[in-house]
Amino acid sequence: MKVSRETFEQYAGLALEQIPAAFLPHLSHIVIDVEDMPTPEACKSVGVSNPRHLLGLYHGVPMTRRSVEQHGRLPDRITIYQSNIERACATREELIEQIRKTVLHEVGHHFGLSERDLDELGYG
Repeated sequence: MKVSRETFEQYAGLALEQIPAAFLPHLSHIVIDVEDMPTPEACKSVGVSNPRHLLGLYHGVPMTRRSVEQHGRLPDRITIYQSNIERACATREELIEQIRKTVLHEVGHHFGLSERDLDELGYG
């Protein structure tokens, strides 16, 4: 299921709007980027051998690992990979759900959740 970059970004924005209001202050310094495909370096950083398997990536320091000495740094980033997500979906509804799931998965990493934690919550 292919859509324009603008539409894809709108769906990512909708996913963020579904995050409960109590969490939003902790997301004010996160940037969400949409890229077509992950770079070899991005794949290597998370141990993914096939770039088609990576749907999203959190770039930053999870909140559970931060210290007060880490001020003045660049914002954390979440990158979601449009081609890989589109390839996994056959319908618009599946695409919207996969974008939502991918964004929430990466937001979970921002809050310090592991892959196992995210699997247990249904965002694996």
